[in-house]
Amino acid sequence: MSLIKQIEDDLIKALKGGDKEKTLTLRGLKSDIRYYTIEKKTKEASDDDVITVLNKAAKRRRDSIEQFKLGKRDDLVAKESNELSIIEAYLPAKMSAEELEKIIKDTIAELGDETPSQMGLVMKAVMPKVAGQADGKEIKDIVTKLLAG
Repeated sequence: MSLIKQIEDDLIKALKGGDKEKTLTLRGLKSDIRYYTIEKKTKEASDDDVITVLNKAAKRRRDSIEQFKLGKRDDLVAKESNELSIIEAYLPAKMSAEELEKIIKDTIAELGDETPSQMGLVMKAVMPKVAGQADGKEIKDIVTKLLAG
């Protein structure tokens, strides 16, 4: 079953079950996916497109959680955390740090240049390989460590 179909089915279940937060989150995701397809001028979103949209939505929630923690808004932290957990249920399983580091090391070896100035090239090559299975900040931290070391 495609991700978009799964989201639509879960939205119907949430509506019938009266789960307002899940309903709002899933409606927002459907809207984000629709805007993405309009922007890309495609009729239907592929699973890769949906994963891209979900990753952006998850990143927005993580950033919001950080900001709300700084502002001591525990009510909003809880709301955003709940939305994040709903979104993460549709994302592929996260890659372990060891797996991620191995992929990054292999990519650096493929590129053949281990200078810190190659960070952009390494990031660009790694991102498609881990599509949705790792956070960009985590990847950046590992690339920085490996290129500096």
